[in-house]
Amino acid sequence: MRIALLTYSTKPRGGVVHTLNLAEALARAGAQVTVVTLGRGGDTAFFRPVDPSVRVEIVPFAADPDETVGARILRSISTLREGFRSESYDVVHAQDCISANAVGDCVRTIHHLDDFTTPELARCHERAIVDPYARICVSRAVAEEVRARWGFEPTVIPNGVEYQRFATARPAAGRYVLAVGGIEPRKGSIDLLEAFALLDRPDLRLIFAGGETLFDYRDYRARFDARADELGIEATVLGAVPHQELPGVVAGAAVVPFFSTKEGFGLAAMEALAAGVPVVARDLPVLREVFGDAVTYAVTHAEMAERLAQALRPDPVRAAQGRALARGYDWDRAAAAHLRFYAEVAVHA
Repeated sequence: MRIALLTYSTKPRGGVVHTLNLAEALARAGAQVTVVTLGRGGDTAFFRPVDPSVRVEIVPFAADPDETVGARILRSISTLREGFRSESYDVVHAQDCISANAVGDCVRTIHHLDDFTTPELARCHERAIVDPYARICVSRAVAEEVRARWGFEPTVIPNGVEYQRFATARPAAGRYVLAVGGIEPRKGSIDLLEAFALLDRPDLRLIFAGGETLFDYRDYRARFDARADELGIEATVLGAVPHQELPGVVAGAAVVPFFSTKEGFGLAAMEALAAGVPVVARDLPVLREVFGDAVTYAVTHAEMAERLAQALRPDPVRAAQGRALARGYDWDRAAAAHLRFYAEVAVHA
């Protein structure tokens, strides 16, 4: 089976991490796999090496610092559309709104749903749900959202996790609270500032890792910086951590807060559990579904601070529970489920 997996970036965002791991697992299962993406700002390779069994095609995409977000996304769609030839594949599988709009009639993985107010982005989001001939979600909660809003019945295939890479990592030095995913509204970054201030642990640093995005979060970042100053918090912002260093940074954390307001699965939190690091999550249905009792949950800033304080106390039982949960999410199992799904929907393509 010849499969094309399409994504929108070479940077280490959750959907891109998903795409590469799925591609390599599909190739191990015997499929001929090509990953197609945009090379933003001159990128000619992904953020990490890709197994040679997977073919990689990178469509050049020049940076334009004066471009609005809406214009950038529309140009991303047209550039990827012009650079992709779907007739070479038995299955075309888009992993995000941009690639789904670029190819139209495809399999689509809906990782999570967004609520855009900009008209062109709202239309792109709608088309990326409606136009594909088959849909996958990585959790039942997101699949239910799709069913309720559009009447579709997506198939649920959970993520895998690179368990060994995180379980065997050598922890980085220092005592710190680690947020993975950058500073942006969906990640609840300012909520974490408020909780960290209430935690009142001057012996701990607050570190943010990650942050590649297509969107313009400068206003939110300005509010984040202003609030950090008001609270007297000197947060360390690492940006994108090199692939080979990330497991050690995760493994060295005292706790990983996961205060996203919206998620499809929570891969970064699952990687933390694989490393034996406690996780405190925002109380969302999707996170309850995926993580069960392996993490603790909070809603208010006071609850977040209280749960973080509790997580700082060693709990070998919960750590073992988290590792066991993470070990069960396997990319080869996910790839096998995808291959079955492709075969089932092929007659409708």
